[in-house]
Amino acid sequence: MSREYDAVVVGAGPNGLVAANHLVDRGWSVLVLEAQPDVGGAVASDRAVHPDFVHDTFSAFYPLAAVSPAIQGFGLERHGLRWTHAPAVLGHHLPSGAWAILHRDREVTAGLLDAQHPGDGEAWLALCADWDRIGDAVVAGLLTPFPPVRPALAALPRLRSVGGLRFVRELLTPAAELGRHRFGGEAARILLAGNAGHADIPLSAPGSGLMALMMSMLGQTVGFPVPVGGAGELAQALARRLRTAGADLHCDSEVTAIEVASGRAVAVRTATGERYAARHAVIADVAATSLYGRLLPADALPRRTREAMRSFEMDPGTVKVDWALSGPVPWRDAPPYAPGTLHVADSVEEIAEAMQQVGSRTIPASPFLLAGQMTTTDPSRSPAGTESLWAYTHVPQDTARDAGDGTVRGVWDEADCERFADRIQARLERLAPGFGSRVLARRVLGPRELEARDANLVGGGLNGGTAQLHQQLVFRPVPGLGRAETPVRGLYLGSAAAHPGGGVHGAPGTNAARAAVAHRRARFLVRR
Repeated sequence: MSREYDAVVVGAGPNGLVAANHLVDRGWSVLVLEAQPDVGGAVASDRAVHPDFVHDTFSAFYPLAAVSPAIQGFGLERHGLRWTHAPAVLGHHLPSGAWAILHRDREVTAGLLDAQHPGDGEAWLALCADWDRIGDAVVAGLLTPFPPVRPALAALPRLRSVGGLRFVRELLTPAAELGRHRFGGEAARILLAGNAGHADIPLSAPGSGLMALMMSMLGQTVGFPVPVGGAGELAQALARRLRTAGADLHCDSEVTAIEVASGRAVAVRTATGERYAARHAVIADVAATSLYGRLLPADALPRRTREAMRSFEMDPGTVKVDWALSGPVPWRDAPPYAPGTLHVADSVEEIAEAMQQVGSRTIPASPFLLAGQMTTTDPSRSPAGTESLWAYTHVPQDTARDAGDGTVRGVWDEADCERFADRIQARLERLAPGFGSRVLARRVLGPRELEARDANLVGGGLNGGTAQLHQQLVFRPVPGLGRAETPVRGLYLGSAAAHPGGGVHGAPGTNAARAAVAHRRARFLVRR
């Protein structure tokens, strides 16, 4: 027997939950089906490392959620969500023993930069002032369907005040060059470069400068907030809101097929044999490779889509290490303010080299690390005086060689993961002598483990596909409109594989839900 809903959402990651909330707010009956035992996708937390410690399994800091109209518009605080911040947003230890620090108070950031290189403080404040004038339009342009007509119209009158075409050129300037153009010292440049490294765009490529500027300025304006109690609290608040509004949400319900009749998505089937009909829409918060290669019948897709998907490129894989520490990280040189997020590399050039190695199928000898001091940020994460810490780095999807000692083969079995985790830990030990002696427990999640916990993280890729320009905008996931629509009527791609890509902002889910509502309205008007 088949049950029928206005919309069926496949996947209860953040995008699926955002899409479902958007639809139920418009009076639709909605069912969400999730393959895993709980909701959240890559927004989850657990106590598996140590029973007294909460660790975020995947993502941890959420500046994009803080500026997302969808997430902020849901009033999740009424459903138990609370946000908190570290004393400083971001820290990067420099070989000199000094720290590059991004503090939420821009005057503090500027003062620290100026102390290391006179003039950089004033240049940082000028950059912040430019962002104040136009940053909201830039973010809106990235989060809305392509082409972003309204944000562009909002930005045009302000563009002259930030330098006109000069500012547009800066957005297109590679991150390594952007830092050199704006600043004379290493600290400001490495803050920008490290923030660009959150995506897989080479620091010498266009697009990296936009990522550097946006992440740095978000850190300066809204910070890098975290949910009190763990990343999973964000997903749970979305789920609580959804259930309160009357939607159905089933976990342990893996969707194995999407039914298509007369060119339209009409139902989904699960691994246990259930069939759920969709009157108006199926929204797929799934990897593009899963949607077009597994869930849909081959004859439902035009040949051009099948051929284009052969060129679809995932972003690099990931190895993530979680530690339960008996005390705070024993930094050799204490930072002036305790940062929540950490970047680990000796220089801008080392970040660029590590990213270039990954792009050339090479496992880095000195991987660029992104790390998080979670108890520093949220004291509820572990007992007083301890630290819940993680670090991750990117690795090739397909490995040709190891630039290190040659012992990591790139097959990412347990032996590979542990050896590479030792390499990661050695980087931290060099900056924090005695680090290893404080480790109570350690967990290593390689590409296989990450994908097993969230099928959208194909090969350990975190962003649903490369963020490089050849697979963004109208090219995501295949050349087309840069929108949520698919070649199958009534079927919408609402995952990070769709424009605008990765990050916890809910934009792909919002775009998919809005497209479904708009198409339903258009069909109704036609029938009238």
